[in-house]
Amino acid sequence: MIVERQKDEILVRFSAKTNTHRIQTILDYLRYEELTAKSTATATDIDELLLEIKKGRWDRTKEELDLND
Repeated sequence: MIVERQKDEILVRFSAKTNTHRIQTILDYLRYEELTAKSTATATDIDELLLEIKKGRWDRTKEELDLND
């Protein structure tokens, strides 16, 4: 593994033999950390947002799949 700092970026190089799925999982987590670093949302805020998003989901799914009676 080689780590290089270039201007505003950090480059990480791995051998082609490295398991790309594991690398992608780690990169996804790091991206999440990068995107949420400045967030002021609380767990309660997120729970409320999820409830709002999920509200009526089953009704929309039934309609999309034409499962209504």
